[in-house]
Amino acid sequence: MSKGKDLKPHIGIFGRRNNGKSSIINLMVNQDVAIVSALPGTTTDPVRKSIEIFGIGPAIIVDTAGIDDAGELGEKRIAKTYDAMKTIDCAIMVIVNNEFGFYEMELLKQFAEYTVPYVILHNKADLVPLDPLTLDKIRQLSKAPILDFTTTNNHSLPLLIDMLKATIPETTYQKPSLLGGVIDPDQVVLLVTPIDSEAPDGRMILPQVMAIRDVLDNDCICVVLKETHLKQYFDQKMPTPQLVITDSQAFGFVNKIVPAEVPLTSFSIVFARMRGDFDHYLAGTPTLSDLKDGDKVLILESCTHQVSCEDIGRHKLPRWIKEFSGKEIEFDIVAGLSEVVEMSTYKMVIQCGGCVVTRKQLLNRLKPAVDANVAVSNYGMTIAYLNGIFDRVIAPFKH
Repeated sequence: MSKGKDLKPHIGIFGRRNNGKSSIINLMVNQDVAIVSALPGTTTDPVRKSIEIFGIGPAIIVDTAGIDDAGELGEKRIAKTYDAMKTIDCAIMVIVNNEFGFYEMELLKQFAEYTVPYVILHNKADLVPLDPLTLDKIRQLSKAPILDFTTTNNHSLPLLIDMLKATIPETTYQKPSLLGGVIDPDQVVLLVTPIDSEAPDGRMILPQVMAIRDVLDNDCICVVLKETHLKQYFDQKMPTPQLVITDSQAFGFVNKIVPAEVPLTSFSIVFARMRGDFDHYLAGTPTLSDLKDGDKVLILESCTHQVSCEDIGRHKLPRWIKEFSGKEIEFDIVAGLSEVVEMSTYKMVIQCGGCVVTRKQLLNRLKPAVDANVAVSNYGMTIAYLNGIFDRVIAPFKH
């Protein structure tokens, strides 16, 4: 499954083999996108499909392999099913024939581990309806909504949609504001956007585009310029901006030009406030001052991209951290959402802005570090701390 490349809410379907998970997906999307077979174990790797849910909007449905799969290959399928849990915003547990035992309780543990809200469907209810004794058993373990369901007609589907709308966190489909509560209408917001070898040809990067739109959505005046025109802007007595947002890599240069009384931050930090683990970033970033010889730092990139000599995560950050600490630090870099083993061996984890993943995916990406009491930070906060302006760039969000 290609993970972390779509910012829509992710809805996962989980259950034993041959419980009708794929048929439920086909009913929801109104087309045969998942293989349906009476042979158990038809679904192998998790399968994704885009869907439009009225009241929620665009979403991704994730079909997973049966949690009771068998054999060596089956164990690998189950591992991928549980791994998909890290990307899920809401889950559908599918049971049939009033079976609710070991496998379902294991799913409940996983839902709790990754704080995944869920609903329970008793599928094929046209053949065997939900027994009151089964309902009582489930209620002893879970307060999740439960629905007798069948794919033989469309009557059950609206009930399922209503359950999902009531269960899935609104924050996953409502579009939060990057700068809501930070800027006021009719004020000037200045965006400093350096253009270097890492900038895409002919366009701007996603955080910059989202910032421009969010400034406009907040009824503010958006001014966009390169760092080479920043001094000219202030020298010409242009309107004083309520906030200046820059690329983190230009902090050292921009900080010297922007007057101290003008709030300053970066695109990465703005994103961290909306999508990242902001409180843990605040607490973990000062660990940069505690690094010692031999400490290991893990750098997490959410996307995969072609590496250049100016690459921030692979070249600049390691160099800057070594220069700042004066220590011999070891660095590991992991791209995408690949699993990280032995997280406790690291002194610190530094996460990129996460502009191509959902908030749920990013939080679960950092969860092993947080659980292991490993300090976490992100690119923008790390660069600000290395430049001695950490307090300044987080000040706009302290309230």
